Formats: sequence, structure tokens, C-alpha cells
Amino acid sequence: MRVSNSPIINKLQLERLYVLYNSRKWVHPDPLEFLYDYGDFKDREVAGLIASSLAYGRVAQILRSVSGVLEKMGPSPYDFLVSTTPSSLRRIFSDFKHRFTNGEDLALMLMGAKSVIKRFGSLYNCFLSGFNDDDETVLKGLSYLVNELRTNMNGRRNSLLPLPEKGSACKRWNLFLRWMVRKDHVDPGGWNKVNPAKLIVPLDTHMHRICLLLKLTGRKNADMRTAMEITGSFRKIVPEDPVRYDFALTRPGIRKTKEEVFK
Repeated sequence: MRVSNSPIINKLQLERLYVLYNSRKWVHPDPLEFLYDYGDFKDREVAGLIASSLAYGRVAQILRSVSGVLEKMGPSPYDFLVSTTPSSLRRIFSDFKHRFTNGEDLALMLMGAKSVIKRFGSLYNCFLSGFNDDDETVLKGLSYLVNELRTNMNGRRNSLLPLPEKGSACKRWNLFLRWMVRKDHVDPGGWNKVNPAKLIVPLDTHMHRICLLLKLTGRKNADMRTAMEITGSFRKIVPEDPVRYDFALTRPGIRKTKEEVFK
């Protein structure tokens, strides 16, 4: 279903909100904060994969889970990954549990990342192998990356690696891409060959509710079609960066501050 009325928020209001929240002081509590610990792009990419993949559930639990994984990986997640055997990954994370994700799910994802890095050099290079500058969005590159990460799973279901082509909004993957592609005072960037105009809004139930209130969508299901419709609505406002306002719009609810989105 298409939105029949114009959005009830304009670019000036969104920019005001963006300027207010475009600062690292507003990031906590958010798994994005872990990426700031890594100056090397190779480490930040691996940390971003872990932090975004576990970004579901209560925020306190998310932060504990991400912190626990990264602590075991030491100062360089990249070096840890390329030097650790699959059997060691299974052993090291055998007692891991994050809601319905277990140690085997995590180890398999990390094995997939290790394989991708060995074959392509980085997650970024793997993504670029499936991405074309003429693509309307990042979906093709994302699907390619996820399928390459899943090559060692033999069809096994893994909650950390949802397939975009299945129709899920893939909120955590689009969050990862926002972190990797955009660069401002909040998002660290690094994937410089990917145009931010191609990004898709990371859609969860909270962002969906906000976008319904703002009449940026009329769809009732928080799926990929809805994420694409919301992204299209933002693209009309800021074509070059449709995910620009994602962080700012979700801050008042996460931080429980008094700023109003609708001012």
C-alpha cells in the first residue's frame, strides 16, 4: 500500500534533529560504539559484523554479548580471525548465548568471515564483487556477501545470516552497511566505493512505528518491501543520503530524552 498523504515532517525538521544528534556523545547505548575502538579498517569491519549481527533484543544484553565476543578476540579481531582454526572458533565460543543465537551460530558466521577474507581480502571486497555502480540499491551486493558468508553452512539455518532475497527487512545487515558506508560524526565509514544513496533504511519495529507516524509508509509489515518504501520516501527528501536520519530519529526513544521528533 502506498502512502496517500505527504509526510508530516520536512527536511528542515529532519536536519534540525540530525544536527542535534550527529555526535558520538549520543551513541551509547548502541553496539556502534564498539567500532570506535578500532582505528584499522580491517578490524573495524570484523567488529561491525559482530556488533550488527547481535543487535537484537534488549540493548543491555546486546552490549554484553558484543563486548564478550570482542574481548575473546583480543586487540585485533581481524588477526584473531585469520589465525584461528574453525575447531578453535567452535571451542572458544562454545558457551556463547545471545537470545536464540548460540555458539555454533556465531562460530559458523566467523568461519564464513574467515573464508571470505581469505578469498577476497576483506568483507568489503566481497561485497564489491556482487555490487554494480548502476544498481539502484545495495541489495545485490548484500545478497552476494551473505551467500558467500554462508558457503560453509550446507543449508543450515543461522539467525545471524538472514538472506535478503527471502523478504526480511534485514535490519541488522542494513545497519552494518550504514556504519560501513556512511561517514559523519556518528557513522565511521570506510567502504568508500559504495554510494550512500544506495543504502536502505535499517527497519525494525521501532523505526517502523516512527515512519508510520510520520506517514513515510502506509505498509503494516516491517519487511523489505516496507524498508524500500520508507527509503524511497527519504530519498525524495535527501536523494544523496536516504539513511541520513536513521540514527537521529531513533535516539529520543533509545536515550529516553525529551526532544520531540515532530517539532
